[in-house]
Order: sequence, then structure tokens, then C-alpha cells
Amino acid sequence: MSQRETTTRHHLIIKKLRANKRVTYDEIADYLSKESVYQHYDFNISKRTFQRDLAEIGSIYGIYIKYDFSGKFYFIEEDFEDGYSDRFFEAFDVFSALRMTEQNKKYIYLEKRQSQGTEHLYGLLHAIKNRFQVSFVYQKFYKEHAEQRTVNPLALKEFKYRWYLIAQDHYDNRIKIYALDRMANLEISPIHFPPNADFNVENMLKYSFGIFIPGDEKPQKVVLSFEPLQGKYIKSLPLHETQKILIDNKKELRISLNIFPAHDFKMEILSLGKEVKVLEPEWFAKEIKETYKAAYLNYDSCDLGGSL
Repeated sequence: MSQRETTTRHHLIIKKLRANKRVTYDEIADYLSKESVYQHYDFNISKRTFQRDLAEIGSIYGIYIKYDFSGKFYFIEEDFEDGYSDRFFEAFDVFSALRMTEQNKKYIYLEKRQSQGTEHLYGLLHAIKNRFQVSFVYQKFYKEHAEQRTVNPLALKEFKYRWYLIAQDHYDNRIKIYALDRMANLEISPIHFPPNADFNVENMLKYSFGIFIPGDEKPQKVVLSFEPLQGKYIKSLPLHETQKILIDNKKELRISLNIFPAHDFKMEILSLGKEVKVLEPEWFAKEIKETYKAAYLNYDSCDLGGSL
């Protein structure tokens, strides 16, 4: 049996258990038999091989499948914190889809983009868990030359398909955020740093949007009004975990957020154009308006062969 068949069979077993939650061995065997016909592979296995598959799935993917002796069924033991289970299986689905044969590549189109720095994830996570200092060369977009940094790594954060390291910089002892895709020459030191009892990443970022680290600022109530069609997207993919619906009818979706309306959030609002209107706070609405005005004047000063 080829490695491709074995790997695909692992994915099918996981898929079946995710879809049905509680599945008997006979149901899994029947499912594998049908998939053998559909995919022109032989996924049929003995119960002994099935038990070996379960052990391999746990070892390779960290997905542990258990057996309930009273109910005589198998189930996935989802040992995840709230919010992590869906993201874990989302990543697994993408991984499964990308294990494709040459003839299937024409059906999947990936964005062409540079490295996101994900090659640093495992090393940084190891350093965070064991409180090892790390050093790396860091290139800021607004500086011509890269800088050497030594930090105490504290947490990792994802935002808009990029990964960031939250760390305490040795230079000034301030907590800062570093984009992994701008790191080079990452080195993990054997030197331990003491635990920071005052640091709690969830509390620190609870009201942040993007990669903003608050100082003495207080979160503010932001009220936004959306066109009905755009409102459907906002309901299906909320802007922030504090999002609350105030009005939802055929004329508008109005929501409130309790956040720091900093740069990343401002860019998000601007990206929605005329589909959104800031109602509160007044200063933020004015700032958005002034930005649109500056953008208009930027185009108004250009000779586009006509008038705007």
C-alpha cells in the first residue's frame, strides 16, 4: 500500500468522524469501502490496521480518536480551548486539500505571496513555552537598515494572514510586536528569562483590533452603520469579538464594538468604502471623513482626462 493511500485513508477517517461525531467501526469500514470505489484506491483495512491508523493519526496530526466501550463507537477527543477547534480543523482542511495530485492543481488557485514567516512558528513557540530568550535580525518597513533584536518571547498572534511575535524587548523593556515575515537569523538562546506575572495576552489584546498594543488608553464604543448587503457579510464574519447588533432591518445593519479605534481598525473601515458609516465616536467619524477628503483631493489634482 502506497504512502499516498495511507495518508488519504487517515484523512477520510478524520473526515467521517468530524461529520458524524460518533461512528462505529463497521460504519467507518463501509465508508472507506465506498471511497475506494469513488477514488479508485484500496482503502479497505483490517481492524488491526485501523487501530494502527488511529495511533498514527494521533502522532502525526495531534488528533486523538477514542473508543467509547459503553456505546461501542469512536469519537474525536477535541482537547482544544474555546475557539481553537474550528481553526485547527480549518487548517487541517486546507492541508488536506493541498495534498493534491498534479492533475488537480488546475482546480485550485493559490494567492502568490511571499513567505509569512511561518517557518519561525515552531521555534518561537518552543522558546515561549520554555521561557528562552531569542534574538533575530529585524527589518522595519520604514527603516533602511535592519536591526539586531534580543527579546523575551511572550505570545504569538495572527492577523490578516500574517503572524506576529509579542515580546519584551531588552533594549527598553517595552512589550512590542514583531512581524515574523520580517525576521531573519532567528536564534534561540539557552538563557531563561523570569516569568512576567503581570503579562496576560488575552487581557492585553481583548479590545484591540489588529496588532495594536494599548498603553494607558481606554477602549471606546464604536457604532457603525452598514448597507444591508454588506451587513450580511459583517454578521457572518464579525469585525471583532465585542460586536453587538443594534439594528438589523432592510435599511441597515447597525453594530457596536468596544475597541481601540487605532490605525489597523481605521484601515479596515476605509477598505469598506461607502458600505459603512461611522456614527460614534464623533472624532473617529471626522477622522474617516478627513481621510476620504484627502484621498479625493489626491485624485482631483490628477489629470485623468475628465472630471470627478
